[in-house]
Amino acid sequence: MVSLSSNLLFIAFVAYLIGTFLFGGAVRSSSSESTKSYARWGKMAIIVTIIGFVSNLGYFITRWIAAGHAPVSNLFEFTTAFGMMVVGAFILIYFIYKTPALGLFALPIAVLIIAYASMFPKEITPLIPALKSYWLTIHVITAALGESILAISAVAGFIWLLKNIDMTKKSKQRFWIEAVMYLLILVVGFVVAQTSFAIADYKAEYSYVSKDETEHTIEYNMPALFGMNQSVALTENAFEPLAEMPPLVNAKKLTTVTWAILFGTVIYLLLRLILRKRLAAVLQPLAKKANSQLMDEIGYRAVLIGFPVFTLGALIFAMIWAHEAWSRFWGWDPKEVWALITWLFYALFLHLRLSKGWQGEKSAWIALIGFIIIMFNLIAVNLIIAGLHSYA
Repeated sequence: MVSLSSNLLFIAFVAYLIGTFLFGGAVRSSSSESTKSYARWGKMAIIVTIIGFVSNLGYFITRWIAAGHAPVSNLFEFTTAFGMMVVGAFILIYFIYKTPALGLFALPIAVLIIAYASMFPKEITPLIPALKSYWLTIHVITAALGESILAISAVAGFIWLLKNIDMTKKSKQRFWIEAVMYLLILVVGFVVAQTSFAIADYKAEYSYVSKDETEHTIEYNMPALFGMNQSVALTENAFEPLAEMPPLVNAKKLTTVTWAILFGTVIYLLLRLILRKRLAAVLQPLAKKANSQLMDEIGYRAVLIGFPVFTLGALIFAMIWAHEAWSRFWGWDPKEVWALITWLFYALFLHLRLSKGWQGEKSAWIALIGFIIIMFNLIAVNLIIAGLHSYA
């Protein structure tokens, strides 16, 4: 069953890649006079995407059966579920608005998310006592669903910005849209870094003292740029950490993030050197035929739907479970704090949209920043800051 689950996830990954190219064909044909060609490319694209989503859903169900619980208990499971829901949210919106440009940019995001997830341990392990609750299913799945719908808002905002920003003139808008491209390449850098050191079979073991003053051992799969609190190398000729971190910071995961940034930066610079232009400028022609007003509407409606779902999953259900597990509704754990920051940000989005009339560029930037906050919560908070949610 586990093998079947993995195969279904791989099929979904490949289908999303193919779907991206097919949506690209639909976008390119939309600039021609051939309506039949446009319809054919779009139809093939959505069919392949649906096949991928069904396969992804099959992965989710078979892994649930194999594990005996909802497959959202660790970073691999949660992130793959998140990627699946991003595609599901896109498919729903596609049948409402029939815009292939959204698929051309939404599917690569799902591909990156699943590729990112694949770098984490995939083994099915028994749930720790804190996770043995039906609230695991309710809280985490609802939160992921809300975030996936909000992600579509960011995709629509990104398309709006790509279409309307003048890439030929130096401006703050041009700088920041390129910064977004750089952040996306960092995710690719994470995948490449993990894969490279895995192929090299790099391993080094260290002892360290945790915040409860007990000694533990930890194995690094990358050269240790940062050491755990009072770390001592146990592996002969192990890389000496450049700096030692306090107990609050998971130095191993900080090392992973740093290597991802280094690899991602090199990849970004190589792409700039090869293409000889900004990455956003390379993608801009793919967004030129998009309807700006439609993208603005999709971005707004995605937040209208995603915000209450996120509120239920990430705050209300989370607090109920926190009270059941830890006898308190709120504890200022890093994950809780960033969930609150995310909620406040999207509440501000709706406030500015409804009361101040922020539309177009302002709305697009806010939607994009909101997704960056979601990804920061998923990547940086999970990987670097130690807290009650560190089991993820």
